[in-house]
Amino acid sequence: MPKLGAVLLILVGGAIILAPIVMALELDPLPGDFMLTWHNQHYPVPVLWSLCASGSLALLYSIYRR
Repeated sequence: MPKLGAVLLILVGGAIILAPIVMALELDPLPGDFMLTWHNQHYPVPVLWSLCASGSLALLYSIYRR
């Protein structure tokens, strides 16, 4: 179970780091993405796009590590 927790922590941490990059791409929203309103400005927060990007980068890293 600790290995699964570490993988989930890496995925979520990577998604947090990649969220501003994905926001700059202005992709269409997926289900699960939400809008953050701050001082009458709307910011789309791409939760699923960031998780997908983080997962694919983690998969590429594990493939290239071998």
